[in-house]
Amino acid sequence: MVAYSYSMGDSIVDLYAATPLLAALPVVILIALLKSPLVRLAKVEADARFRGIRKSLALFRDTAADRADLSLVGTSEVSSRIEKARHAAGGAGKRVFDILAATALLVFLAPLILLVALAIKLDSPGPVLYRQQRIGRGGRPFEILKFRSMTVDAEKDGVAAWAAKDDRRVTRVGRFIRKLRIDEFPQAINVIRGDMSFVGPRPERPEFVRLLEREIPNYHLRHVVRPGITGWAQVKYEYGASVEDARIKMQYDIYYLEHFSLWRDFLILLMTVRVALFGIGSR
Repeated sequence: MVAYSYSMGDSIVDLYAATPLLAALPVVILIALLKSPLVRLAKVEADARFRGIRKSLALFRDTAADRADLSLVGTSEVSSRIEKARHAAGGAGKRVFDILAATALLVFLAPLILLVALAIKLDSPGPVLYRQQRIGRGGRPFEILKFRSMTVDAEKDGVAAWAAKDDRRVTRVGRFIRKLRIDEFPQAINVIRGDMSFVGPRPERPEFVRLLEREIPNYHLRHVVRPGITGWAQVKYEYGASVEDARIKMQYDIYYLEHFSLWRDFLILLMTVRVALFGIGSR
């Protein structure tokens, strides 16, 4: 038998699985969907058949271990892990995972996508889709697709700016779709094109990348893999709107690269559902 104990404030919830993978998988999904900063995972007891599951569950412990120490970036051990991630993330397995996930999003959520497109068109003048240049794998620029959530003159002065809390440039429909991350859905097309991955570091604008590369050592390492619609930093930290926020998210991005696996990508997808449903960290 396998037992996992969760501490939620002053209460303890014990979850038990008595059979192999089929019994353990719902536990993994439950953790991903319901986990909050107040939840701490403690392994109680397990037999050898659950070693892989236990290792994956350990990803969700709320400790400093879920982000990297940037002072160690550049050491031979960290460099070796990142190099392995670069090769693995460029492999066929990751590409198949991306195409399947992106296709499933577009097919199963097609009715919602059509309704959102109509709502945007009726709510404010301007195009439904918003196109913007971002930096992708290898530092190469690409055109990202998003549902337009701001007014068409949001940057009429031509100066790039991070979104602020209660940003007045955001439209009524835009506020709703940003809260639930629906504005990101068109990026599934970028994934199918090969510009992006479904899971990976957030793609930033060239203006911000130039700034952050000056302020944060080794910031370019985020570009060894394709950027993602969602990612470890996106589900673990709120929307970043400053250099310091970018530094913290960099810690999560490097941790993701050091511990890259398709199983982790799958678990991040599950965590993304929780983030979207509860509007965590949106602006």
